[in-house]
Amino acid sequence: MQVTKRNVELRVDDSLMRVYVASPKTAVLYPGIVFYSDIYQLGDPIIRLANYLAGHGYVVAAPEIFHRLEPIGLAIEPDDLGRMRGNDDARRTAIADYDADCRAVIEFLKAESGVCPGKIGTLGFCIGGHLAFRAAFNSEIKASVCCYPTGIPSGKLGQGIANTIHRVSEIKGEMLMVFGTLDPHIPEYDRQTIIQALEDASVPHKVLLYEAEHTFMRDDGYRYDSAATTSAWVEIVGFLEHMFAN
Repeated sequence: MQVTKRNVELRVDDSLMRVYVASPKTAVLYPGIVFYSDIYQLGDPIIRLANYLAGHGYVVAAPEIFHRLEPIGLAIEPDDLGRMRGNDDARRTAIADYDADCRAVIEFLKAESGVCPGKIGTLGFCIGGHLAFRAAFNSEIKASVCCYPTGIPSGKLGQGIANTIHRVSEIKGEMLMVFGTLDPHIPEYDRQTIIQALEDASVPHKVLLYEAEHTFMRDDGYRYDSAATTSAWVEIVGFLEHMFAN
């Protein structure tokens, strides 16, 4: 289906957070999705992913995760300097600030006239996958899709050490974890640590493994894998349809 696109501004702790919102053109009620980018923020590849998901019948709200540090509308270039810049922004952002941003986007979706009450999920990539995992600690989140989420076992997310792996029992929704087996940023040991934590907490979950590298769903990079991406999207869309069917 066709989508409409707009930018909204939310104030979080006196910082203006731009949120890119993509939603189906037909004006009926849809589930809402808190949509997290990687460290490069809302560049064209991430916007295409957000639009793609919206076209399947979702109101997708994608915040600029480094709005306290970067100018409004800045998309960091996915090159060596951009990688250093994005990682430094991540390091300098307080974990509590990430959580506050999540609450702000959830409240925005709850207030949106086009979002079906009680149907909110989250999806993210890389650092955004970690943020989507943390978003699941909020009771409103019914379904979470975490694509190659970094730093969950180690607590590497922002300032200090994130307690994500120790809070898994707070998750009330269902989880879909998407990993690349060739991803050095999330080695086998880390994947198993995350899976074991979900199992120990009896959190309903599904794990997808692809013979692919980190950021394999980003279509502007040398690690892009179109076949794995297509397969992952089929699974993601099916998971979300199932979760929000009633």
